[in-house]
Amino acid sequence: MNEPPKVERTTLTMKETAEYLGVSYWLVNQLVRRKQIPCARVGGRVLFRVKALDEYLSAKEEKSLNR
Repeated sequence: MNEPPKVERTTLTMKETAEYLGVSYWLVNQLVRRKQIPCARVGGRVLFRVKALDEYLSAKEEKSLNR
């Protein structure tokens, strides 16, 4: 029998995002509350697209170089 294709996740939870960015869960939570990090609220959960996080980091890097 053919198996359905495996779905690859492109989103991270708050805990996974904290690990991905190398910061604390608390800081990610504060960034979400202040609307300073790109995220989506889905069914009571806060999710982050990996692509959006990479773009967020790139923008932060650019900003730090242009000071």
